[in-house]
Amino acid sequence: MNRNLTLIITSLLSILLITFHLTQDTLYARMGTAESGGSTLVAVPVLVLWLYGTLVFGERRSGHVIMLIGGILAIGMPVIHLMGPVGALSRPARVFGDEVARSGGAFFFFWTLMALGVTGMFSLLLAVHGLRELRGKAR
Repeated sequence: MNRNLTLIITSLLSILLITFHLTQDTLYARMGTAESGGSTLVAVPVLVLWLYGTLVFGERRSGHVIMLIGGILAIGMPVIHLMGPVGALSRPARVFGDEVARSGGAFFFFWTLMALGVTGMFSLLLAVHGLRELRGKAR
């Protein structure tokens, strides 16, 4: 399979997974937080730029750079949500207690995070490889 086509498909999959994730963030947000007010809609222009760069500029250097940045964003989702002082894994009582673990969407939420990490890392690797190939062709 063409490596560039694989990058485009992986990038599109990451965009889809991020929309699922942001929807879950909004649905499960606590009242009074920024997520409950729809602040995730700020991500819409970013996702549109990522989608445009993937579909329109997929063969160009600028498209590879956009997909590389998108891969970094996708990798960042599980890191932000699972690590650090406010991450889910640093609050095991909340994650493995009644609040999250027993909710209907807990499995899909964590599966989406893991899938985002995988597709993001794969996109990142393919974009770096594609940029190196494009640089070699420019010489």
